[in-house]
Amino acid sequence: MDAEGSTTERRSPTLEQVADVAGVSRATVSRVINGVRNVDPALAAQVQDAIAAIGYVPNRAARSLVTRRADALALVISGAGDGGPGSILGDPFFGRVAGGVIGYLRPQGMHPVLMLAESEQARDEVVDYLRRGNADGALLVSTHAEDPLPARLIAAGIPAVLFARPAEPIPISYVDLANREGGALAAEHLLSRGSRMIATISGPRAVNASQERLYGFRDALARHGRPYVPCAEGNFTRDSGLQAMKRLLAAHPDIDGVFALNDLMAQGAIEALRETGRPVPDRVAVVGFDDSGAAVDTVPELTTVRQPVEDMAAEMARLLLERIAEPGREVTSVIFEPRLVVRGSG
Repeated sequence: MDAEGSTTERRSPTLEQVADVAGVSRATVSRVINGVRNVDPALAAQVQDAIAAIGYVPNRAARSLVTRRADALALVISGAGDGGPGSILGDPFFGRVAGGVIGYLRPQGMHPVLMLAESEQARDEVVDYLRRGNADGALLVSTHAEDPLPARLIAAGIPAVLFARPAEPIPISYVDLANREGGALAAEHLLSRGSRMIATISGPRAVNASQERLYGFRDALARHGRPYVPCAEGNFTRDSGLQAMKRLLAAHPDIDGVFALNDLMAQGAIEALRETGRPVPDRVAVVGFDDSGAAVDTVPELTTVRQPVEDMAAEMARLLLERIAEPGREVTSVIFEPRLVVRGSG
């Protein structure tokens, strides 16, 4: 209450106040806030400084009427099976993707909408949701080569960026890791340790990244005169790694080096080796892939090939926002380099 007994309201800063502080016109402020690209960079910087100085918050509802944008992006995980949301959200890989996207979008006042597309009906729902303008585009994590969703988004004219290169050449931007080089790093490391009977635990054959890692690993070993690499297939879970390791040991009890194509399967492999009395790394060296949280939760901690998932996810968001701002922009690709992280398992 003020001295006269009336309530004093604290009003939110207005567009006009931003213009006064920045020393520009109201129209210029509006263009900066709405993302119009032909604003002089110096003037745009003045406006942004003024917004920060007085704490102006744009009215997103009003802005959407002008720009016809939802100011939201859909993070779509497609083809991850019928394990339900719990199995997806519990996977450290998908958690790292979400973390990278959120970390990039949050400073811009945006947040992703998580959508699961594990069935044909769910894919229909995703396409319909995006067509109705509920999100401005899709950040797509597709787990199977035969997934029809990337092509459907393109056909519908929906801006989209894909995590990992598509199995077939389609006009979509993507980020990826040099997976073959990552597999080669694992092979060279095991060879440098003196491992002679080297085996691998692969991911599903339908996952392109798994096949690329396996190819790079086998090719590097072949270049060193090791043409045969025993392989058991897993499905990127800890239990599948445990079971695959047991199958490999039954057929090849003298294994002294193992490359698992993700960290969770490497965890399972170490558990199987422990159960059969084979100490890691003294008797068997183990290398994983991803450098996820599982790598440091393992005993001993995993030697692994690092995939900078958070950086890759942030780059997806950046590319998508560029494409939304410039619909005619050509598709592009960004390839990240893997790095070997040596720890206690090998």
